[in-house]
Amino acid sequence: MTKTASARTVFLLAHTGRPSAIRSAELVVQGLLRCGIGVRVLASEAADLPLPSQVEQVDPSEKALDGSELLVVLGGDGTLLRGAELARSSGVPMLGVNLGRVGFLAEAERDDLDKVVDRVVTRSYEVEERMTIDVLVRTNGQIVHRDWALNEASVEKAARERLLEVVIEVDGRPVSRFGGDGVVCATPTGSTAYAFSAGGPVVWPEVEALLMVPISAHALFAKPLVTAPDSVLAVEVQPQTPHGVLWCDGRRTVELPAGARVEVRRGAVPVRLARLHHASFTDRLVAKFALPVAGWRGAPQ
Repeated sequence: MTKTASARTVFLLAHTGRPSAIRSAELVVQGLLRCGIGVRVLASEAADLPLPSQVEQVDPSEKALDGSELLVVLGGDGTLLRGAELARSSGVPMLGVNLGRVGFLAEAERDDLDKVVDRVVTRSYEVEERMTIDVLVRTNGQIVHRDWALNEASVEKAARERLLEVVIEVDGRPVSRFGGDGVVCATPTGSTAYAFSAGGPVVWPEVEALLMVPISAHALFAKPLVTAPDSVLAVEVQPQTPHGVLWCDGRRTVELPAGARVEVRRGAVPVRLARLHHASFTDRLVAKFALPVAGWRGAPQ
């Protein structure tokens, strides 16, 4: 492992499968080192990146970001969620540079790399906290799995040809039973991800709430629900249905046997995001989805 003597260190995480990410990483590393800021990367990614010898390499662990002031992530939504796993466990703010398609978690685009380096060097950014969810899986009343998510936890059918029968619950009371493809339990941050694709509402990130969105449900009442942030959501896989699967942020999965119960509540540990802009979420929403706003006149002055 190569050590850096710099008093300041930035951790860099990149989608090394993208040529654009490799080139972007090279530019960011050069800019930071030129300004006397040390750079740290995962050893498993180092071979795919053109790195000077003074870049520090570490193995992935909960302490990988120790001593880093910022985590800079270059990639699409999947890479940003991978970065969120490191950011949450360390408490280090994450600054995302979008090299994918939508990138709601990203704060900058690939054309902004010079600006990103300048803002990091001068510490010209603000930090906001994003709500997470904690997830429990119970079978026969016993906790068999614990997880978390920044965007969503989804309970889904495992077999394409069979519906998943579930009962959804809010704060210890049953709401509805239906068969379908599953249920998404999301944060406001995740409202523009899987929950959005399933027909859920867009929730502004400063709103503290939990979402429960049925996926292709065969039921008279299977509407998206928005609950209080301290509510406890539950999805019970019915005993007579085929087994399902739990996905957290589309990255971590566990099988759900028939009769399993998934509980979702507000996470104890948030993810911290570094922000470069003061643009409203409304403007971000319009830009990311290319929404038509021609003809808007605004409030009279």
